[in-house]
Amino acid sequence: MTNPLIFTIPLIAIPILYWVYTYPKNKYKQTNLVLYVHDYHTGDDKSVITVAGKDGPTTSILHFGTLLATDNPVTLGLDPGSNEVGRAQGMYINSQLDGKAVFMTFSIVFTDGEYKGSTLEIQGADRFLVKEREFSVVSGTGYFRFVRGYGIMTTEFLDLQNLRALLKFNITVRHY
Repeated sequence: MTNPLIFTIPLIAIPILYWVYTYPKNKYKQTNLVLYVHDYHTGDDKSVITVAGKDGPTTSILHFGTLLATDNPVTLGLDPGSNEVGRAQGMYINSQLDGKAVFMTFSIVFTDGEYKGSTLEIQGADRFLVKEREFSVVSGTGYFRFVRGYGIMTTEFLDLQNLRALLKFNITVRHY
């Protein structure tokens, strides 16, 4: 007479061994980035334009309902002459009745460096008069495929009269 354990042990061991060898050891990678976005509504290096608003293309970003297109330089350092690694391309719409906040949705398109060819998709509210605020990283491509995360945006420089700002982005994302 044969022992029933001879047949039971492989039935239990084989699925366990399969799971141990096929389950990803490091399911997620975490990447932390510090980037600077140069947001210029005026000057020779202008990178934002008004698309629509109550006074047409002359409407200020400070008015509710104003829609802007952006193609801002993204650098690794605070200095505008520092290494440009990408562009922040997308749009802002002033979405607060008193004009003190915009809804932003844009892609950080990496054009140089380690992440060249990849993107991060940014979305969220920007209460620009608050020194520090949080935004969502909702998607990505290339190196950042299946990404999710958040960022802390800090205003390093703000000239409301000339509508020029320098923003620091501390971004934390998880991805495969």
